[in-house]
Amino acid sequence: MQPVEVVVAHSERATLRVGDVFVKIDSDQSRLDREAAAMAAAPIPTAEVLWRQPPAMAVAALRGIALGRLGVPSTASGTAWKAVGASLRALHSAPLPPWEGTPLAALTRQLDEECSWLLEECSLPTELVVRNRARAAAALRPWNPVFIHGDLQVDHVFIDGDEVTGVLDWSEAAPGDACYDVAVLTLGNRDRLDEVLEGYGVDVDRDVIRGWWAWRCLVSIRWLHHHGYGAIDEFPEVEV
Repeated sequence: MQPVEVVVAHSERATLRVGDVFVKIDSDQSRLDREAAAMAAAPIPTAEVLWRQPPAMAVAALRGIALGRLGVPSTASGTAWKAVGASLRALHSAPLPPWEGTPLAALTRQLDEECSWLLEECSLPTELVVRNRARAAAALRPWNPVFIHGDLQVDHVFIDGDEVTGVLDWSEAAPGDACYDVAVLTLGNRDRLDEVLEGYGVDVDRDVIRGWWAWRCLVSIRWLHHHGYGAIDEFPEVEV
């Protein structure tokens, strides 16, 4: 009998694994529908959907291993990181999904709200929050929307040697800023940015990437804290 492994669980979503099958449970039916549609439309490898019965969806395990894990330096080869960059470029060149992304004004408002909470309720140094809030401003500018994954963490990308075998967790896929995907992918492996961009094949503004690094970290801390991910001072996002 194969054990049931809890991969991730919080009040919005949970993912369980039994052998080579992952079952994702989502309280938001529309989000699960969008995730399935995004996986079907993406021009890069994704996990095979085995069945979908709201509020759950079962997908097959991907071949290989995760590209890395936030807070731990990735041991994947430079060639693998370049291949991920090329896959990301293919995704960003695809037709836009038919639903709306998050407006710039909403992202700016979210950053302001999270920084206010950090300054009022959190033990982080004020200078750290203020400095990174200023850095995040570089990302908050108009962009030409592309098909983005929206949560391209290293542990959502699977490789086998130097080959990208698939990308998981498409619940945040939407029209958005290409630089955001690049930033989330390289958040804990900033030394791999050159390799990703070499595979990506298009120049990007590195100040914007740094801005999205700061934005992602600042807006993640309260959510992680409220969902029981440990002490704030120990979050990888705080270290970044």
